[in-house]
Amino acid sequence: MLKKITSSELVLGMYVERLGRSWLDNPFWTRSFLLKSPADLERIRTARLCEVWIDTSRGLAQAQAAPACASSAAVAPPAADVTPAPVAVAEARPSLSRDEEVAHARRVLERSREAVRTMFDEVRMGKALSVGQAYELVDDIAATVLRGGSVLLGLARLKTADNYTYMHSVAVCALMTALAAEAGLAPGQVRSAGLAGLLHDIGKMAVPSAILNKPGSLSEEEFSSVRAHPAAGHRMLQEVGEIDPVVLDVCRHHHEKLDGSGYPEGLCGEEISVYARMGAICDVYDAITSNRPYKQGWCPAESLRRMAAWRGGHLDAQLFAAFVKCLGIYPQGTLVRLRSERLAVVVGQTPGKPLTLPTVRVFFSIRAGTCIAPTDIDLAAPACLERIISTESAAQWRLQDVDRYWAGEAAMA
Repeated sequence: MLKKITSSELVLGMYVERLGRSWLDNPFWTRSFLLKSPADLERIRTARLCEVWIDTSRGLAQAQAAPACASSAAVAPPAADVTPAPVAVAEARPSLSRDEEVAHARRVLERSREAVRTMFDEVRMGKALSVGQAYELVDDIAATVLRGGSVLLGLARLKTADNYTYMHSVAVCALMTALAAEAGLAPGQVRSAGLAGLLHDIGKMAVPSAILNKPGSLSEEEFSSVRAHPAAGHRMLQEVGEIDPVVLDVCRHHHEKLDGSGYPEGLCGEEISVYARMGAICDVYDAITSNRPYKQGWCPAESLRRMAAWRGGHLDAQLFAAFVKCLGIYPQGTLVRLRSERLAVVVGQTPGKPLTLPTVRVFFSIRAGTCIAPTDIDLAAPACLERIISTESAAQWRLQDVDRYWAGEAAMA
């Protein structure tokens, strides 16, 4: 049974189910835990939380704890037992400068990655999934995406081989949120889409890590194991109990294709829901733009170009058009060649401006063959004469760590 109390009423032995603030801003990596450490108790009280939810079935109840806190200052009357209502998708916070937005997005991603790692590892060990914690993650990711646009979407593409599975889930959650909002879905539907993105690959916890991280091609048996993950994830989520049907649908069907060549059921056309079609687009984009143990990720703009060729057969054309509007024709991090014979990376899209005219950061002179002081240029500015001539390959120009020019050194580290 859940009970709401104040932080001053907390004592050791209580089971903290939820702190009364955004998951991102709480002082712990996990949302729920048994309060055993005096240091943790002090951290919660120092954080000046207005309310804390405890689970009286897993730890001390308030009545049991009263003698232990008799020496404390007067506290509010005991709150009635009540189950907290779902939190709506977080509203966008006030606008930040680009550097502040990058720093905030990086913080969201770092904490989200660790939370997903913990959540998925617990599922791998047979523990029940905490849907409440997952929803809080979605709300924080959604708030950042809906305010900062492409910043978090771009940073989520930067992954290492050892955290790919976890970061892929975070990235698809962010992409699903952005796509659902662009498609005009209601806030509750946007939230459902985000949760579906976060949990779409949870079935991979049933696949051996050696197979998921194998650098070479998979054997037929190994590939069959991977192809079983949608059905495995669907079973895991069904065991949770009451869970959003959208989440179940996307988990099971995000690898279906419009022409019927997908799996696990070979659905085609209208048999595939809108949400599952969205999941397929977001899953594919993040997969092909990310570095994997067996291949380097494709350039974001090149990835969109290739995905455009899969419209109608594999991907929904109308939803793909909305997806491109989210990212831009030249997504953040794309290396481009300018009319002035300089190289630049795309750092963002100006809202309401043509998708062909993003803001870029110039950093390399082709004529001089050397790096130059980075300078930002808004190609959509009225007096700007610069234009993008082509997308380029960093490898062909022998450029290292190009992403640092838009993501910053901290993100690369």
